[in-house]
Amino acid sequence: MSLYLPDDFHVGRASELKGKDRILYRFFEILPGALSWSTLVGVVLLSFLAPAAAAYLIIGFSLFWLLKTIYLSVHVRHNWRRLRHNMKTDWSEKIVNLKHDHLWQLVLLPYYDESFETVQYTVKKLAETTGNKKKMIIVLAPEERAGDNARDTAVKVIEEFKDIFGYTHISVHPKDLPGEMAGKGSNIAYAAEEARTHILDPQGINYEHVIVSAFDVDTIVYPDYFQCLIWYFLTTEDPHHSSFQPVPLYNNNIWDAPAFSRVAATSGTFWQMIQQERPEKLATFSSHAVSFKALYEVGYWQRNMVNEDSRIFWNLLFANNGNYKVVPISYPVSMDANFAPSTWQTFKNVYKQNRRWTYGAENIAYILHHSIKNKKFPLRKRIRLSLVQIEGFWSLTTHPLVLFSLGWLPLLVGGREFSTTILSYNLPIVARFFLTLAMFGLVVSAIISTTLLPKRPSHYSRLRYVTMVLQWVLVPITMIIFSAFPGLDAQTRLMFGKYMGFWVTPKYIREGR
Repeated sequence: MSLYLPDDFHVGRASELKGKDRILYRFFEILPGALSWSTLVGVVLLSFLAPAAAAYLIIGFSLFWLLKTIYLSVHVRHNWRRLRHNMKTDWSEKIVNLKHDHLWQLVLLPYYDESFETVQYTVKKLAETTGNKKKMIIVLAPEERAGDNARDTAVKVIEEFKDIFGYTHISVHPKDLPGEMAGKGSNIAYAAEEARTHILDPQGINYEHVIVSAFDVDTIVYPDYFQCLIWYFLTTEDPHHSSFQPVPLYNNNIWDAPAFSRVAATSGTFWQMIQQERPEKLATFSSHAVSFKALYEVGYWQRNMVNEDSRIFWNLLFANNGNYKVVPISYPVSMDANFAPSTWQTFKNVYKQNRRWTYGAENIAYILHHSIKNKKFPLRKRIRLSLVQIEGFWSLTTHPLVLFSLGWLPLLVGGREFSTTILSYNLPIVARFFLTLAMFGLVVSAIISTTLLPKRPSHYSRLRYVTMVLQWVLVPITMIIFSAFPGLDAQTRLMFGKYMGFWVTPKYIREGR
């Protein structure tokens, strides 16, 4: 089957199109924010004009939240058990009877101005993984705009580890290339092409034999990661039409991060664990792996995107007319939770990072645009995927605000006539009952989160475990501040054409290294 690669395949925003396509794409960019704001404004107006209707709506939201919490908690528990099983599995033993010596691991590590210690530690952990390191290609990809220090870091790290790996390469991403947005997507796309022209082609390495892992520079792989990845690659039907997604654990520095940052980070992990149990809804996120052949066919990651990690899945899905999937491997990689020298700076960084992630709503316009144009993509699948993405970003911004903030508005503004009704009396009781039941899901979260913690640093007492459990009472607050607000912020910017650029999350040296 021929690939679907129209001229606008790598469109990043409406301003890159012309005529009717531009108008329609712009409408699709407005859609997520319009739906979210319509819901929130609608709840407020109903509270004033029809408080009884608003009360029933809020009760409905609360019941839906309870059922969804139960559903998601079950998925978290299932994936947690799968994750622990996979971490105990001897993957080297599992692949011993599979022909795998032909496979290469290409690891891309883009970075801006991270410290030498951060980059060195990441590569050091790659060198400590099981398997044949001579079948690994490590590409350090600093940004030219970061100055000489970034390149010097790459030179020193490569010099230290070059004899361990099969090949190493430094790819300095030039600044201000035409048609590019400064960010991870443009960097790793450039780095992948550098690897092709400087290593794969000169050495005659078959693209089908190369598995590319696109990592953040703070991504720490667990010892058997690549062996696990090889097993999934070789046992998956049609691996060249598949991406492979590990579970991101934001726990490199979890003991040092403040409570709100820990909750936000672990909540992100839990969401990815849930998605691993629903692969039909899973898209690539952050660190992921994919066949070089598949990447090369679509021109690598988009260079004009904020959320290139998820967009590459949609690129590959539409290019292959729906014949593409994400395979959850239920094996972890770990990254940093947001941590800065001051609590206030950490607070701002968590907000900005979540705003960047929730700006993934920009994918909705891309999905709808190409769903209309690609007639070879099965219609039912196009509709289902579109609705799943729209509902997901709508829920992200509206549900926390309706449940934990606007839910009591009918009681405050409904007037004397409403306040004397039985419904007015029962609204807080029913809503509180549903939400209290839903909060029991936090017990599951607290238990699971403690089992995923790295070893406690010696400078913290065992009492630190208590705060790691009690932190989960912050969930309603973090859902509003670090989920609903940044999501609404991102969607509003997109709605008004105030397009975001790529914000680099600052990395700080982890203690105890």
